[in-house]
Amino acid sequence: MTIGLVVACLVAFAWELGLQVTGGNAALDAFITQWGIVPADLAAAWSTNGILTPESVTLITSQFLHGGWLHLLGNLLFLWIFANNIEDDLGRLPFLLFYLGGGIVAGLTQVAIDPTSTVPMIGASGAIAAVLGGYIVLYPRARITSLVFLGFFYQLIDVPAIVVLGFWFALQLIDGIASLGLSGSEGGVAIFAHIGGFVAGLVAARLLLVFRRRRPGAGPPSPTPVG
Repeated sequence: MTIGLVVACLVAFAWELGLQVTGGNAALDAFITQWGIVPADLAAAWSTNGILTPESVTLITSQFLHGGWLHLLGNLLFLWIFANNIEDDLGRLPFLLFYLGGGIVAGLTQVAIDPTSTVPMIGASGAIAAVLGGYIVLYPRARITSLVFLGFFYQLIDVPAIVVLGFWFALQLIDGIASLGLSGSEGGVAIFAHIGGFVAGLVAARLLLVFRRRRPGAGPPSPTPVG
């Protein structure tokens, strides 16, 4: 499933590039607006017609769209590094549900924070944040090879996952809190989607561990090295 998600994101991005080449930026913008999450449109549709509306589909389709090469490759790097262990642990179909569910919670979190925004929200970041939240619960002692800068020098060191991912989440919280109440803050990074996805993955993984404690002998496999 991890490979399939990577391929799906690449195919979707290729489609975006094709639209831009054939129809220009206007065609690409219309596509992003149609299949990305527009908080104002989703909130209006749900308040009028309930959750079973066409706009609800964007909670899934938005997870496969990206705003540029850097956005795409950054997300796929994190997905490739961390998702395989979660998939090995959960199994293919449960992992897919975990991933998409985390992305949905991430999108809804951002909508709840700014329900009047008309800026489309796209990207796999929220779903990948759920993967990171699950990873920090299931593999807190896994070692992540990290590049640490010491003035003009740098060094590669192995750092526990709970430190690396905990630091990442702390930065998201700081940025999210700092962005609250700021005018003209539309666009850019959907910080609260990251926070919502991470918390969703963390809670789901914690519930999984509670369930496993009732089944002696069951537990997560040893993670493969990551860097």
